[in-house]
Amino acid sequence: MQHETPTITVCPDGPLLVRGVTELVDADGNRIEPRRRTFALCRCGATGIPPWCDGTHKLVTRARGGDG
Repeated sequence: MQHETPTITVCPDGPLLVRGVTELVDADGNRIEPRRRTFALCRCGATGIPPWCDGTHKLVTRARGGDG
């Protein structure tokens, strides 16, 4: 089986889109199992399902007066 080269795309005022990662661990070194092949990691800190993005950044950006 051939492994895909991991890529991370920074979305403006949004999450990190991660593709092709073979291992994801938390700050304590515990393995986190991605539910999908491509997933979004929260950057705003307001998500209700950490470490995954739930779209809350759109509300946070609007509250700050951004375009979000």
